[in-house]
Amino acid sequence: MEKFIKLSSRAVPLETENVDTDQIIPARFLKATDKLGFGDNVFRDWRYHKDGTLNNSFPLNNPSYGGSILVAGNNFGCGSSREHAAWALAGYGFKVIVSSFFADIFKGNALNNGLLPIQVSEDFLKSLLQEIQENPSVEICVDLENQVISTSQKEEKFDIDSYKKVCMINGYDDIDFLISKKEKIKSFEATL
Repeated sequence: MEKFIKLSSRAVPLETENVDTDQIIPARFLKATDKLGFGDNVFRDWRYHKDGTLNNSFPLNNPSYGGSILVAGNNFGCGSSREHAAWALAGYGFKVIVSSFFADIFKGNALNNGLLPIQVSEDFLKSLLQEIQENPSVEICVDLENQVISTSQKEEKFDIDSYKKVCMINGYDDIDFLISKKEKIKSFEATL
């Protein structure tokens, strides 16, 4: 995984609440066995009309918005437990998802795939969505070490599991984390 310490980026606002994993990546695209290509179909049924033409009213298709942060409505990632949703968002280029609530399984899948889910207060989320819509070029700063998300107008602290924070900062998956403890493990085994 890629190390994540700080990120400054523009964002895409998606005010929709209760976005489930089937909306993030429709089930018909789950035939692949690796992570490649899922980003091409993220929010497929919202990004395109049934005839395959681009839905210009969908935020990801709005050229005013961009960047590697998705700011979404409450209860993001609900529904089925498919890890493909995190693959699709990361494959599209998102590194951070901001919401006022995440489904637990989605949150775990995101963290396991190097995608940082930041849970903020409902007031902060509402204010952030409004700021992005009024000024699409606004930069959002995510400081994982200090657990702060901010713009030039506001900031808020966020929580993250301490183990997952260490993994994200160092670019570790679970195996990499264990390998990083190799010498300590050997030292302990020598005492047995």
